[in-house]
This record gives sequence, structure tokens and C-alpha cells, in this order.
Amino acid sequence: MQKIVNEMLETIPNCLAVCIAEIDSGMALASGTKDTNLEPELAAAYNAEVVKQKMKAKRALGLDSQNIEDILITLTSQYHVLAVVPNNLYFVYVATTKDSNLAIIRNQIRKFMPEIAKNV
Repeated sequence: MQKIVNEMLETIPNCLAVCIAEIDSGMALASGTKDTNLEPELAAAYNAEVVKQKMKAKRALGLDSQNIEDILITLTSQYHVLAVVPNNLYFVYVATTKDSNLAIIRNQIRKFMPEIAKNV
């Protein structure tokens, strides 16, 4: 799993941090960062709550047939993308600078998703 995180850190443009975590507990399975001020494990723990609440909202709205692909959080100088692994048990947290391209970020995450799903 750590190998996947390391590859994502290197291939996603302007990537700052990556973490693969459990949705239920927020526990990190693997993580890495290029920014010592950013703690991907801590960010994933808090963002697990965001994912859980969005899943509850989806159920409350009767959207059970819809899958959450990703959640985008836009900060002043960063993008944070929370991509849900298809089994709905894990998610990938990716932080980049806003110099990055969202389409490329999402494409790179999708590229790694089958490998992540196979390894969790």
C-alpha cells in the first residue's frame, strides 16, 4: 500500500500529501507527505467524518443507487480530494497546491483506484 502512496505522491502534479484510510475509523493504512507542515494521517482522520456524513446525506436523500466518487474541498491555496474506494470502506485523501489541474488529479486517482481496491 505504501508503494501506491509513494507513486501517487510522485505522479500527481503539485501533490503535497496522500493518505489511504478506513472510512469507519479514520485510521491510516498508508501515507506520505512532501510538506512537513501537513499531517496526512490527521487530515484523513478528520476527513473520514466528512465522508461518513456525505454517505448519511446520500441515504437520507434516497440516493442509495449512487456511488460517491470523490469530494472536493477547495482551500485558499490547496485542493483536498477525498476519493471513495468502490467498496465504500476506504478513501484516498490527496492534497495538492491550486497550481494543479483537477482533471489530472482525478484522472491519476482513478488510475490507482483498481490497485488500491485490490490491496485493501
